Amino acid sequence: MRRNQIQNAFSSLDALFIKRSDLIPNLVTVVKQYTNYEKEVLEKITQLRQSKSDTTEYTADSEVSQMMKQIMIQVENYPDLKASSQFNNLQYSWNESEEQIAASRRYLSASITDYNNGLSTFPGNVIGANFGFKKQEWQMATETQRQNVNAEDLFNK
Repeated sequence: MRRNQIQNAFSSLDALFIKRSDLIPNLVTVVKQYTNYEKEVLEKITQLRQSKSDTTEYTADSEVSQMMKQIMIQVENYPDLKASSQFNNLQYSWNESEEQIAASRRYLSASITDYNNGLSTFPGNVIGANFGFKKQEWQMATETQRQNVNAEDLFNK
């Protein structure tokens, strides 16, 4: 039963690692795309204002007016620039993912401790020795895992 608890803890931890590896890069992609969209909208507005002031009223007025109407429709549909909320969502999701992984690691360590304690005390030590049960090793992080995930690297991909 205790060995099953350890296997369950390993499986839960793996599920969280998979979730993080799927979730975080996808959220970064969404934030990057949204940021680019907002940048393009702001650049269009700036260009329209510049072209409106640089041209005579008669030559480019209808073209500028048409483009301005299109942008105003976009602004009315999306009145707030939302890149900051996308960044907040990314930050929250990333933090939540890391907290879940940390909690799962604590559960795994507790499961291993419980199992090893059972093999160290009577009658578990006698029964365990007769059936060849060995103490479980704690999961140690690799050097790569000990390093922080670099958000800048994810944004520059």
